[in-house]
Amino acid sequence: MANEREREREILWTGIGGQGVQLAATILARAATLEGLEVLSLGTYGGTMRGGNTDATVVIARHVITSPPIVSRAWAAIVVHPRFFDPIRPKLRPDGLVVVNRELLEAPLDVATGRLIELDATTLAREADAPNAAALVLLSAFATATGIVSQAALAEALADSLPSYRSQFLETNRRALAAGAGAVAARCVPAFAKEAA
Repeated sequence: MANEREREREILWTGIGGQGVQLAATILARAATLEGLEVLSLGTYGGTMRGGNTDATVVIARHVITSPPIVSRAWAAIVVHPRFFDPIRPKLRPDGLVVVNRELLEAPLDVATGRLIELDATTLAREADAPNAAALVLLSAFATATGIVSQAALAEALADSLPSYRSQFLETNRRALAAGAGAVAARCVPAFAKEAA
């Protein structure tokens, strides 16, 4: 069971409503599915549409997933806004990775894992002419740093995930993905060890 568990990657998302947390988590889940991985995805929302907490859990594995829908331990966290990070912090495993929008931090993020990627995601999104897509910048940076899914799968999942009434934002969101991909070194924190096919 230990070897199977090591191949499951739990990713917790946190932010405030209206930041695109749920869309970004959905894109990650769909991209993993496109690449033939097993996926579990669960979104949770606070009591308000904008400004309240919004969290998501995505579990990605190369085998049948054994995690319950609400995970008690996680391999990674993507912090779109740090306001609701405190409940997530104790769930991170010692080898966990945290990707955070540095521009929204009021103080250094206290993570005991030692694996922290801080990005100026708001600025990167703005520079890509995608000012409302910082969550997608973080998603793409996470995918690049971990190799958990390819950029091609993210792009396809983005197109599949946008509702028709938001299709005018497809190119904008693609630019945000490109900005995130260019902001970090590829596979600097690999999600999965190389395995025999």
